Amino acid sequence: MKNLLVTGYRAHELQIFNQKHKGIGYIQKALTNKLIPIIEDGLEWVITPGQYGVDLWACEAVIALKETYPHLKLSIIAAYSNPEENWKDDKKEYFQQLLKGVDYYSSVSNQPYNGVWQLTARDDLLFRKTDGILLVYDDDAAEGSPRYMKQKALKKHDADGYGYFTLTSEEIQDAANEESYSLMDDDRTGTMDDDTGDPYGPNDNGRGELPEW
Repeated sequence: MKNLLVTGYRAHELQIFNQKHKGIGYIQKALTNKLIPIIEDGLEWVITPGQYGVDLWACEAVIALKETYPHLKLSIIAAYSNPEENWKDDKKEYFQQLLKGVDYYSSVSNQPYNGVWQLTARDDLLFRKTDGILLVYDDDAAEGSPRYMKQKALKKHDADGYGYFTLTSEEIQDAANEESYSLMDDDRTGTMDDDTGDPYGPNDNGRGELPEW
């Protein structure tokens, strides 16, 4: 596998509204754990749609991995021009800083957003240009926008063997527990945002699953 599409939940779908949320680090650690064996098996490019959420957190993880795996390349292929135009200033700054570590950036349409067709065209291109997908999605925890990517990926998997990898809430919880193991005590499974013992904080269901919305 040479080219891998990485995508998943948007930040608001996880009840994450700023870059200081501890859950982001746990998601990135879980992504890193999942990516390393694929990289070591020959992966060359990680490609994301660049939406605010898992897409960009994955980009951060890949940029860090490039220090160990310098052959690894990172691409963002957006649906339309200037996707960050209506974001808050802090998110715009975060996005612009992130682009400095991206090897290739493009958009399917040179126009601002003007229709769902741009998203459809982007997804079609992403699936054509990649050999598989790593999808942060959990049917048992919560639905959300990634379910559409799952449907397309499974259809392509059945048709031509397209690679299909998932990252579930349980694996993210495992990464959280691993990260916080040294700070554990008798009453908690790790150092989290609140006393639920879950990396997603007070908006979750307390079982290490993705928050409901």
